[in-house]
Amino acid sequence: MKIREVKCKTALSKSNLPGLDYSLNPYRGCQHACAYCYVPNVLRIKRNEWGSFVDVKTNIPNVLSKELRTKKPGAVGISTVTDPYQPIEKKYKLTRYCLEQLLRYDFPVCIQTKSDLILRDQDLISKFPKVEVMMSIGTLNDEERKMLEPKTSSIQNRLDVLQQYSDIGIETSVFFGPIYPTIKTSDIPTIIDTFIEYGATEIMVDKLNLKPGIKENVTRVFLPYKNLIENVTYHQQLFHEIMRVCKEKNMKAVYAF
Repeated sequence: MKIREVKCKTALSKSNLPGLDYSLNPYRGCQHACAYCYVPNVLRIKRNEWGSFVDVKTNIPNVLSKELRTKKPGAVGISTVTDPYQPIEKKYKLTRYCLEQLLRYDFPVCIQTKSDLILRDQDLISKFPKVEVMMSIGTLNDEERKMLEPKTSSIQNRLDVLQQYSDIGIETSVFFGPIYPTIKTSDIPTIIDTFIEYGATEIMVDKLNLKPGIKENVTRVFLPYKNLIENVTYHQQLFHEIMRVCKEKNMKAVYAF
């Protein structure tokens, strides 16, 4: 893993994601190296290099502090093209330092991660008047999780994060995606019940984004499900069932894109 310390010129970027005004990414690159990640396509990084490096924006807390003095208040998404709590955060604490600045200027935040390292900052996150903790979960099967995202926290640990933040009154949600091709429509009620049981009040749903490199990676792992990976009808049926079950259980559900 190549770790590079770099300087950034800006901290906040305009976001087009639902409910977010800005995005904040303390790192470029991600140690999680999930096989289905769309970020290499967005940032034009060679897929065979993804997961082999992280650029650490060492000055981003200071840059952010300056920008917050003049920016129009709005919701900040942490992060959109990297995981803010990937392992390198243990050392550099850039996400924590940025949260300190966002709290100081009273900006709402939505933190999305796959890591239970976010529990380290519970003392800080609990002080925000408006904050959301969103855990990315694409399956409840941890053995399958290990096939596509082996360097991430276990599914149980992620569910425990939801529970712990929910228990102290923090709004918690699940980014249900990309939905693994092994999931059947009959699995949906149990999955939604599990999210609710652990305190989530909303889910954002996303299918596999089959950009170059992603389709090959996922098909290689789940070859028996090759026909489902690109099957539009399959995904439509899953989404329909998710929306039906969520409506039945008074769980808010939205599409990611």
